[in-house]
Amino acid sequence: MVFGIRAVIEAILAGKEIEALYMQRGLGGGLLTELKDVLNEYQITGQQVPVEKLNRITMKNHQGVIAFISPIIYQKIENIIPEVFERGEVPLILVLDSITDVRNMGAIARTAECAGVHAIVIPVKGSAQINPDAIKTSAGALYKIPVCRHDNFMQTVKFLQESGLQLVCCTEKTNDYIYSPDYTAPTAIIMGSEEDGIRNEIIRIADHLAKIPMFGEIESLNVSVSTGVILYEAIRQRSTAAVS
Repeated sequence: MVFGIRAVIEAILAGKEIEALYMQRGLGGGLLTELKDVLNEYQITGQQVPVEKLNRITMKNHQGVIAFISPIIYQKIENIIPEVFERGEVPLILVLDSITDVRNMGAIARTAECAGVHAIVIPVKGSAQINPDAIKTSAGALYKIPVCRHDNFMQTVKFLQESGLQLVCCTEKTNDYIYSPDYTAPTAIIMGSEEDGIRNEIIRIADHLAKIPMFGEIESLNVSVSTGVILYEAIRQRSTAAVS
């Protein structure tokens, strides 16, 4: 945690990854103008909050600004995809659309790392913070697997498709099961939140919609469990193809 306007400015200029930034609602002054200029330059979005929220985080002299620095360094998916192809590997990317629970995020990262996923893609807005709870739940996997956080999420998803990856959305909005797609091809598996699912814009451009068969009375699985199920179907297919 970094607090105070000047301290936050210096952290950003030093190249620190800002996980979350809170600014007191109605705050003004010349130094704040400088902070806003830096935020615009580095394309960082701050959240306007009441001073009471800031005081709950710390009672020290925060000057109306508190930032949380990410424990990981985010990467760019545009750099990772060419590297995977250059190594002669078939990309397997996991896209998380609005997964907001930090423990789910950690559990998913742990499974993805074990499954050999090349990278996890998340949006800047509406995604769980990569904080100590997420790191702990991931058993350290978030330090090992590349996490790519992008502001224009739809543009990033389209980039994956344009790079030759099929988009497989895990959703209940289909009659096809997760066993139908051919995951031996370059693939981006997309998971949505348990509350809202995958945004419609992505579903409309997806190459495959696939659901997990359900036979009990409860209608859905936890998203981290669902991710494990579909990832290991992809691994099963790839392993079988490699043996044959």
